[in-house]
Amino acid sequence: MATMFWCCASLHIVEGDIHRGNVLKLMWEVDYVLWSPDCVEKVVIGINGAFPGPTIRGHEGDTLEVHVHNLLPTESVSIHWHGIQQVDTPWADGVAFVTQCAIASGETFIYSFKLEKAGTYSYYGFNGLQRSAGLYGMLIVEGNEKDPFEYGGEFNLLVSDWWHKSAYEQTTGLLAPLPQFQWVGEPQTLLINGRGSYDCALVPKGGLTSSGDVKVCNTSNPQCASPVMPVERGKMYRLRIASVASISSLNFVVEKHKLKVVEADGNYVEPAEVDDLDIYPGQSYSVLLNSNQFPGRNYWVALNVRGRAPQTPPHLTILNYFPVPPSTPPPMAPPTGPLWNDIAYSIAQNNLYKARKGDKQTVPTIVEQQIVFLTTQNFVNGKIKWAINNISLALPSTPYLQAFIYDLDDAYVDQSSATTYDQSYNISMPPENVNATMASSFYKLHFWHTIDVVLQNANTLFPGNSMIHPWHLHGHDFWIIGQGIGKFDPEKDPSNYNLQDPPLRNTVPLFPYGWVTLRFTANNIGAWLLHCNIEPHFLMGMGVVLEEGIHWLLDEPPSSTMGCGLTKLLMTGSSTLKL
Repeated sequence: MATMFWCCASLHIVEGDIHRGNVLKLMWEVDYVLWSPDCVEKVVIGINGAFPGPTIRGHEGDTLEVHVHNLLPTESVSIHWHGIQQVDTPWADGVAFVTQCAIASGETFIYSFKLEKAGTYSYYGFNGLQRSAGLYGMLIVEGNEKDPFEYGGEFNLLVSDWWHKSAYEQTTGLLAPLPQFQWVGEPQTLLINGRGSYDCALVPKGGLTSSGDVKVCNTSNPQCASPVMPVERGKMYRLRIASVASISSLNFVVEKHKLKVVEADGNYVEPAEVDDLDIYPGQSYSVLLNSNQFPGRNYWVALNVRGRAPQTPPHLTILNYFPVPPSTPPPMAPPTGPLWNDIAYSIAQNNLYKARKGDKQTVPTIVEQQIVFLTTQNFVNGKIKWAINNISLALPSTPYLQAFIYDLDDAYVDQSSATTYDQSYNISMPPENVNATMASSFYKLHFWHTIDVVLQNANTLFPGNSMIHPWHLHGHDFWIIGQGIGKFDPEKDPSNYNLQDPPLRNTVPLFPYGWVTLRFTANNIGAWLLHCNIEPHFLMGMGVVLEEGIHWLLDEPPSSTMGCGLTKLLMTGSSTLKL
């Protein structure tokens, strides 16, 4: 076995200070860097010359001001702040061609917004497959009040998947017409805090691949040193875990240790003890770990793929009990977690999470608008696409938000989008509908109305196949009030909705052949994306844009959010402004 370097995971000692809002100003340069996340050298997108991006730590009420200077010589960039609701700053959401023009090469964009709520969050590139290319990091917001649970130390764990094929090769394959279409395949490695371990014996002898590329694999490179977690016996630790995986649903397990879930997507939940933790792309958790095991040995920490046939080896690292050397391997075999295809296990765990007792929340009982979205995989214009109610989202060259604000109606397809689907559709069979199309349409929500969104999963183009889709809503948290397997029944299923203690989340798994109902109030002015957070699925059209309350907007977006598509006319004064 090759010798591996070990390094400590990020450890934070808890302090009890009370904080008032400050301005946190960060200067970032985004550029290509040569890096070896899993010991195989590759070009990645880094921030300030390093990968992954820096962990941001602020307080509730702080204003975060990030100056992003794009030094990428060949592409534009944008950065989404996952879980931050961007109240009064919808243009800072960071979704290229939805809330802003992408930041061009050589240009600087300033993201400025308030950290509204304590919790564990992430950020990542949102232009093409820039998350897969390595543009991501962790965002932690500390509360101004004492946490409702005790702990003496904290580890920050950013989990992700990793490919040796570049994001640009992946994009080309995904957008190619048949028969050139190529799926990205399964990741080569799983990473924690940007570090993993690839078997260098699998790299061609001499490092030369059949294409002529030279692959360098070096297990002694400190860039892929395993992030060991040092603990003392008898202490309680908070593990903040955020997933920026591109496609992989993951399972996190610590040998012989229970995990107590206390926070999900920036919201406290009623403490729920689990043997292991399912975490889907975009989700974040805080779990408490009691270091109460025998201190004379180390214990495995394992990260495994869920919901997809495993072709990627688990990520293994060590829970290091002081004073045992961190390089001492645990004596037992690593834990494997649940079977990859045990969906019933995942559903049961997902249903464990409830709103924390004592939290003041009132789930609206009167619903003004219900939208049912059917997710299908289709052939559109000779390409494999994902569609929602038969429309595969094609982002326009003019950002939706700016088009709405300035009445640039020619910027998008102004058509009536279907708010449900033909109920005769068989979700258990490959799609037979031939009407799917690509369009830059959107859904208009009535401001301050309560909205129910029902997401309905279905069969893909291949018989007997349906996938897990983690859905993320920008600009909002939502209550998960109902979930089930099979076709949603609008007459029967609402009678079983949980309106007493549903969890507030921003990302929810839609299980194979299943449905889920989300409830939220359309009270945040902006243009908000609702989409599958599997990066290739969104690239292939799996999302919708929701418009709400634009005519109530008091401020104009910064001019730096414009300069592409029809907003060029605004920059040159060739159009009359709405505001």
